[in-house]
Amino acid sequence: MPSAPLALRRTLRSLEQLLGGFGTALLALAVLVWSVTLGWFTSRATLGAVHGLADRERVRLGRWGEEVLPPSARPDRLREALRDPATRAELHWLARHALAGTVVGFLAVLAPLSAVRDLTFPLWWWSLPDGWASPSLGLWVVHDWSGVPAVVLLGLAWAALTVGGAPVAARRQLRVARTLLGEVPGDLTLRVAELTRTRAAALDAHAAELRRIERSLHDGAQNRVVAATVMIGAARRSLAGNPQQTEHLLGQAQDAAELALAELRAVVRSILPPVLADRGLEGALHGLAAASPVPCSVEVDVPGRCAAAVEATVYFVVAEALTNVARHSGARRVAVVVRRRADDTVEAVVTDDGTGGAHEGDGSGLAGIRQRVEAMDGQWTLVSPAGGPTELRVEVPCGS
Repeated sequence: MPSAPLALRRTLRSLEQLLGGFGTALLALAVLVWSVTLGWFTSRATLGAVHGLADRERVRLGRWGEEVLPPSARPDRLREALRDPATRAELHWLARHALAGTVVGFLAVLAPLSAVRDLTFPLWWWSLPDGWASPSLGLWVVHDWSGVPAVVLLGLAWAALTVGGAPVAARRQLRVARTLLGEVPGDLTLRVAELTRTRAAALDAHAAELRRIERSLHDGAQNRVVAATVMIGAARRSLAGNPQQTEHLLGQAQDAAELALAELRAVVRSILPPVLADRGLEGALHGLAAASPVPCSVEVDVPGRCAAAVEATVYFVVAEALTNVARHSGARRVAVVVRRRADDTVEAVVTDDGTGGAHEGDGSGLAGIRQRVEAMDGQWTLVSPAGGPTELRVEVPCGS
C-alpha cells in the first residue's frame, strides 16, 4: 500500500487530470447539443468545432503522456466526413466525452469538496442557524452533537471515493481518449511519418550502440590486453636473471588476460545474449528474475520460438525495466508477464509496486526502451502515476 503522502500526490495528480477533462467535456457537451440541433444546417462550422475540440484534447493528452498527433487532412464536408475513419472516431469521442466526461468531472469537483465539508463539520455546524446544519447531500438536519458522527462518516466515504476512484477514473479517461483520438488505421500519412521517425530513432540507437561497444572495447578489454602484453614482455626480459620476478609478472599477465576475456564476454552478451540461444526466451527471463535484487515473478506463454531480433528486444526491454525498478522505484516486488497473442504479437508487461512517477526524460533508460521497441515496429506504453504502481507494456510483432 502506498504511504499517505504518496496517495495524496497521486490523488491530486488524478484530480488535476479529471478537472482538465471536465473543461473539455463541458465544451464537448456544448458542441454535441449544437450538432444535434443546428449542426445539420452549419455542417462545415460544426465539423470545424469538432476537429478543433479534438485537437485541444490531443494537446491535453500530450501533457500527461506521449504526444497524440492529429490526422494530416480532414474533410470539411458532411458526406465525406462521415466516411472518414478519423472524423468518425472524433465524433465517437465527442459524444462519449460529453456525457461520461461531464459526469466524472462533476464528481471530481463534488467528492473532494464534500469530503472537506463533512470532515470539518464538527468545527462549525453549531454556528449555523437552527435547521441549516446538514451534511453535503442535505439528507437530514443536525440538531445536536449526536448527529455529528454520521456526517463525519459520510465525509470519510467521500474521501475514500476520492482517493480510490480518482486515479482509476483518470487512467480510464486518458486511455479511452488516446484510443479514439490516436492514430486511425488506414491513415497512410501518419503511418509514413511514424515509420520515418522510428527509422531515424533506430539509426540513432544503432549508432549509440556502436559507440557503446567501441568504448567498452577501448576502455576495457583493449587496455587489459595491452597490460598483459607489457607484462609478458617484461617477464621475458627478466627470465634469465630473476625467475621469481618472472613468475610474478606472468601471474599479473594471466590476471589481466582473464579480465580482458571476461569483459569481451560481457560485450558479446550485450550484443546478443547467448542465453537466448541456449535456453530460449523463457529461460533467459527466468535468469533475469533470479538475478534481480527486487523479488520478481515471471510468467511466459510464448509457444515456439520467435525471430532472434524479437526475442532479443523483449529480453533487453525486461532487463532494462528490472534495472530501473531496482535503482529508482523503491518497489518491494515486480511481476513480468510475456505472452504471444492471437495477432502474432509478443506482449511483455512489467509491473511494480514502487513509488511511480517514471517518465522518459528522467535518465532511467526509458528512451532507449522506446527506441528499441519502435525500431521493431512495435508499440510501448508507460503508466506510472505518482505513488505507483508502474506498468510498462510493450508489443512487438513476431514478423519483425
